[in-house]
Order: sequence, then structure tokens, then C-alpha cells
Amino acid sequence: MVINHLRDFRRSRKWSQEYLAKRLDVTRQTIIAIENHKYSPSLELALKIARVFETPVETIFHLEERGNEKCSKGMQDM
Repeated sequence: MVINHLRDFRRSRKWSQEYLAKRLDVTRQTIIAIENHKYSPSLELALKIARVFETPVETIFHLEERGNEKCSKGMQDM
């Protein structure tokens, strides 16, 4: 599962969901879904989000520890 800190970053800037959505050219509903972990953004959108906040993408998005272990195990089996 992808964990994100979008809500924390947005609130630290005192930005509304609507303002962030407009900056990213997405709907407010998309921002809500990402913040509520209902939707994982595409790579393109994740990179745009990181650019808007002027931070590396992995600062906002990262894999849950269990996910990393599963990915690593799967790669070893290859």
C-alpha cells in the first residue's frame, strides 16, 4: 500500500483542497481520494505533486513497510 502525507503537506502550506487541485489541474475529489488513501495517483501526478511542494516524491509518498518486504521477496524469487 502506498502511504502518503499529502494532507500534512497541504495543511502546512495552509492550502485548501480546491487550491491544490487547481494548481495540479485535477478535481478536488481527486485530492480528497488521495488524502483518504482511496486512490493512488499516477506517477505523473505524484511527480507534479512533489514539484508543487518542492520536495522529493518519496517525501510525500512511500510504500508501507509490508509492501516493501513483499516486493523484495518477489524480486528474490525472480
